[in-house]
Formats: sequence, C-alpha cells, structure tokens
Amino acid sequence: MCGFARFTGYLENGKDVLTDMMNKIIHRGPDSAGQYIDNKAYMGFRRLSIIDLDNGSQPMFNENKKIVITFNGEIYNYQDLRKELIEKGHTFANNSDTEVLIHAYEEYGEDMLNKLRGMFAFVIWDSEKETLFGARDFFGIKPFYYTIVDGNIIYGSEIKSILAHPAYKKEVNDVALENYLTFQYSVLPETFFKGVYKLMPGHCFTFHNGQINIKRYWEPTFEADENKSLDDFVQEIDDAMHDSVEHHKISDVEVGSFLSSGVDSSYVAATFNGDKTFTVGFDYEKYNEIDYAKALSEKIQIDNYSKLVSSEEYWAAIPKIQYHMDEPLADPAAIALYFVSQTAAKHVKVSMSGEGADEFFGGYNIYKEPLDTAGYRKLPKGLRKGLANVAQAIPFKFKGKNFLIRGSKDIEERFIGNAFMFNEKERAKILKNPTG
Repeated sequence: MCGFARFTGYLENGKDVLTDMMNKIIHRGPDSAGQYIDNKAYMGFRRLSIIDLDNGSQPMFNENKKIVITFNGEIYNYQDLRKELIEKGHTFANNSDTEVLIHAYEEYGEDMLNKLRGMFAFVIWDSEKETLFGARDFFGIKPFYYTIVDGNIIYGSEIKSILAHPAYKKEVNDVALENYLTFQYSVLPETFFKGVYKLMPGHCFTFHNGQINIKRYWEPTFEADENKSLDDFVQEIDDAMHDSVEHHKISDVEVGSFLSSGVDSSYVAATFNGDKTFTVGFDYEKYNEIDYAKALSEKIQIDNYSKLVSSEEYWAAIPKIQYHMDEPLADPAAIALYFVSQTAAKHVKVSMSGEGADEFFGGYNIYKEPLDTAGYRKLPKGLRKGLANVAQAIPFKFKGKNFLIRGSKDIEERFIGNAFMFNEKERAKILKNPTG
C-alpha cells in the first residue's frame, strides 16, 4: 500500500507540517517519499513500490508540470488504457499506472472514472484551474479521509495525518460513538473525529475556491438472467474469479495470498496459482486453521507460511492494531488480518485475500434466514408479534427462541439486529451526554 497527505492554503511552516503529516503514514510507504508545494497546495506521498519500481515516484506530473497527482492503489487495466491514450496522441515518460491516470484526466476529465478497473484513491491538482479532482474506488478498498477548515481542505489516506495539521481541532463525534455502541462501527460518512469525513466508495469530488462538490459516479446493478441454469451461473462466477485474480497479479513484485480454512480464501489461493500462501492460527484449537491451510497448500502445491499467535501476543497487539485502524471497529477478524499481514510482509509486498466474499455470496447463516422463515411469516403479523413477546419474556434460552423473536420482524430490522449491541435505552445509560 501507499499513502498520501495534503492540504490547501498557505502556511508559513507548511513544509514542516506536510512532513509531519507524511511521517504519520510512513508505515504505508517505506520505500520512498515525495512532496509538491506551490503557493496554493501542499502534497505529500509515501510509496510502496509495486509497478514500475524505478520510475513510479510521486507526486507525478504531466508534461508541462501544470497537473500533479498523488495516487494510492492499482489500476489493473492501465496497460490497455495506456495504449488507447497513446493512440490519441499522449506521450508517456514511464510505464506506471499513475501516469496513465494523469493522461486519462487530460483526455476524459471526470469521465475517466468509467474507464478504470482497480482499487484507488487519488487526487489531481490542476494548477491552472486551481481545482482539485479526486475519487475513491467503487467498493472503497482504498481509504480517503478529509476535512474542510476555513475554506481549505486537508485530506489523507489515514485520519492520523489530518490530526497532525494545526488547523484541525480534535473533537470526538458523539453521534459516531453512539453508532458504534449499536452497530459495532460507525455507519456515518463522518468519522469519530468531528468534521473529518470519509469520501464514500464510488464517489468523486472537485474542490475549488473553498467549496467541495461531491457526487456519486458509480453504483452497483444486479440483473440476473432467469433463463440461465445453475451451471451457467457457476461458470460465470468461475470465469470472473479467474479473470479478476489474473488482473490482481499484475505487478513488478512477487504476489502472495492469504489462506484460512474458509472457502473464500481457499478459492482465491487455488485460482491464484502462485508461490506463497500465508496463514495464522491461535493457541486455542477452535480458532486454529493452520492444519487445514497447510493441507490445501500441499494439494495445490503452493508453499504455506504460518504463525501461531499466543494469547499474550494477541492482547499486546490490540493497541497497535487500533492505532492503525484510526476508528474503532468491533470485529476480532482485524486481529487475525494484522498478524497474517505481518507474516506475509516478511516474504512479499502484495497479497490477495478472501475478504468480502461472505457478503457477496451469502456465506453467513443469517443470509439464509429469509428462506428459513418464509413459511412462518405466512402467519398473521399480530400472532407472530405475540409469540415474539412471549419468547422474549421467558428469561432462559430455549431452542427456537431466536426464531420466534426474529420471525416477527421486518427484513430491515432483522438485518440491522444481526449486529446489534445496545439499544437506544441501553446506550443512553452508558453515555454521559447522549445526543438522541
């Protein structure tokens, strides 16, 4: 990964502030650093070299130095776009995907986003127009945070860069805290830090004369062809997986793959056909998947590197993990990801994972609930509500209790309630000054 930090507006010690902001994210890009400073903009970048190792340094310019970019991510179809832009008369100085973004902006403007395939967060400074243009990828794989103070924008790949800017006054966002206590994360665009926002997935922005204009440039669509057979869908998914994995392997450095005992990461690893997989387990048998991962690695003839995490290591790592996450997130999977990333980093710079597959393919039992409760939901709603009230009033657990309670609720309530921690009344008792 790489990272950027920048701000607009003149500061007498602006270079020192920018350097401090960059130092906060040095872990994102230990290979090199770069800065661009003019009388309106300060741009900093930390690089982890993956494509065009020698010539891909940032910030990067167009030919006349009027347009400059900082970009975190990878554009998987950049070689095709590069050919297209060369045919339109553009001249390239290197073979990086970053330079492709600059020329795509010159040629297509905002419409460039419709041509990109990849994961990205970038900002382009057009010094002639004195305008920033930035975007975040379709699914929000790459992070992007920003705040606006006194008509100037401060942004970065991590919140900690923004906190290093003297103009931002640190203040807790109480509404985000309340969200966290209920949903185990904040569902808002605004972060735990008041006035600091996420640029949402599939969104872009322009910033000019102190005003930001944000718009959604992409949203998913789903139109299944009901005439196709199950085998047809299986083949389409398999084709899409192989195509996606091949694109993700485009790199000038070695690529690895995370591997647990789950179907998702196993599918990626088997499709990957690379050289190295990485696994972590815990010294509690129920949560140790190392043996399963090693068995699969042997079957597909890929080396597996594993680490057994002790309980002492687990608890000792939590403060550091939270520091890197910027915001609270009540998901213990983050701890496993931290350790498997550490293990992989000893061998490779880039690794694939199976994260997100459960959401795409209905991997959790909760996604089957609408089918499981279909018959029960044919009963009158009043009857189901009454049975739910009786079930809730019984102080001990019994088989079917949760079924009766959840079967009385609408699908929206069931979806939200699956990750519910504290309700509104409980939340009010926990917080000193609840907002609601």
